[in-house]
Amino acid sequence: MHRKTISLILTLLLLLCAPLSVSASKLVAKYGSKGRRVEEVQSMLQQLKLYRGEIDGEFGKDTKAAVLSFQKKHKKALTGSVDWPLYNLMSRKSGLSFGRYRKIWTMEATGYSSSDPGVTGITSTGRVLRRGIVAVDPYIIPLGTKLYIMGYGEGLAADVGSAIKGNHIDLAFSSRREALNWGRRRVTVYIL
Repeated sequence: MHRKTISLILTLLLLLCAPLSVSASKLVAKYGSKGRRVEEVQSMLQQLKLYRGEIDGEFGKDTKAAVLSFQKKHKKALTGSVDWPLYNLMSRKSGLSFGRYRKIWTMEATGYSSSDPGVTGITSTGRVLRRGIVAVDPYIIPLGTKLYIMGYGEGLAADVGSAIKGNHIDLAFSSRREALNWGRRRVTVYIL
């Protein structure tokens, strides 16, 4: 009789603990998390104008505040963490779908503008140089490819440059000052 009671208690404890471990495994990002998923959350929140910080892949207080704003706006539990259902809702609302990409690369990104020396304002494909145009190595990323660059946004591979070789891209900006402020960074690039 004593064994059956202990067995029953253990079974009940396991059943009570099981939902907690399942829900914890569904977390995409929480305060203190780092990495690509946090970059994706920050990008979606930035697209929704809820996050104004850097896309740095670090889930800090600004990211948490933006998540809480999103949760409040959409009448979700105010946890400050992102689980898969919330992540998918953010994706639908922002229009950014990181689940539908062909490839992800980490690349070196620099900025340029039509005010830079030697730049004509017309790309090698005949487009007017504007924000969203990306100079690429066409052997790596074919011209005409749609991209999403963390910290920059959507782009189109529509230009080439003599210094753009291999894992290097050049992002077009509206002004020389914006391009210089961008500097040189390692970024995550989604090939859409």
